[in-house]
Amino acid sequence: MFSEELEKISWEETTKAIYSKTDADVRRALGKEHCDVNDFMALISPAATPYLEVMARLSQKYTMERFGKTISMFVPLYLTNSCTNSCVYCGFHISNPMKRTILTDEEIINEYKAIKRLAPFENLLLVTGENPAAAGVPYIARALDLAKPYFSNLQIEVMPLKAEEYEELTYHGLNGVICFQETYNKANYKTYHPRGMKSKFEWRVNGFDRMGQAGVHKIGMGVLIGLEEWRTDVTMMAYHLRYLQKHYWKTKYSVNFPRMRPSEGHFQPNVILEDRALAQLIFAFRIFDHDVDISISTREGAEFRNNMLPLGITSLSAGSKTEPGGYFTYPQALEQFHISDERTPEEVAD
Repeated sequence: MFSEELEKISWEETTKAIYSKTDADVRRALGKEHCDVNDFMALISPAATPYLEVMARLSQKYTMERFGKTISMFVPLYLTNSCTNSCVYCGFHISNPMKRTILTDEEIINEYKAIKRLAPFENLLLVTGENPAAAGVPYIARALDLAKPYFSNLQIEVMPLKAEEYEELTYHGLNGVICFQETYNKANYKTYHPRGMKSKFEWRVNGFDRMGQAGVHKIGMGVLIGLEEWRTDVTMMAYHLRYLQKHYWKTKYSVNFPRMRPSEGHFQPNVILEDRALAQLIFAFRIFDHDVDISISTREGAEFRNNMLPLGITSLSAGSKTEPGGYFTYPQALEQFHISDERTPEEVAD
């Protein structure tokens, strides 16, 4: 399991190594066809900031070679805001006074129909809070079954499951799983996740192993930018990606770098990642891994997304609603977080 590998990697020493990278280290990394994690650290280091234009061109080159001028668009559907966790940064926090909703079969179908009226999406991401008693695997399986007539590619972003549960869902049409580790800083992880199943660091970080063991076709990874030192966190994710690729080589992978957005919990980010630094991170990850799908959500603004699309991004969401039933059933419900790009899918496609 990856948690055992992570124990061998010092957070403090990794941070020190990143900030000690030199101009020569950056130029060496840029000159390599295949980069390792040490090269990646150089590319996200402060020493690489003068090379942003060079990195952008190289990122574009690798993206065009592997993906061409193809962008995959997806839409998220929140099935429920019911959650037993107490993540301090999340609007669905168990202690947050709000109406909790679990969509019924009829409401789910109405949402699917509303999404298809919105745009001809084929890629659907089903999202839930963590409430296995009321919205567990049988509920998710039912939602997948109901989605099959409407969508050809089905992914989920739900609580970490057992390997056999992931495998069961593949028989209901599941193609991919997205899970954000939030932060790889084990020492501080529980500060942000004090109660609930999500407070169990090893259970969450080893969930990716269980996805691989279950033969999930595509695994999506991410850290929540705003909790801890972002350069160190994404380096840990780079280590994690290489580990997964080695052990579960039949699986495809995607990465996302969500920056914290305002939520009902009013949590203020500990770290601010400016646009220029996020661009550097995206370029660095494409140079590090030519084949990984790099996704960008409506958390980011329209102008930034437009500018990044030709330079490394290969998938993005559009027309997103972050409240359960937000497309038809409950359009004014409490959202998990505020989106930034509010354009229609047609405007984004144009």
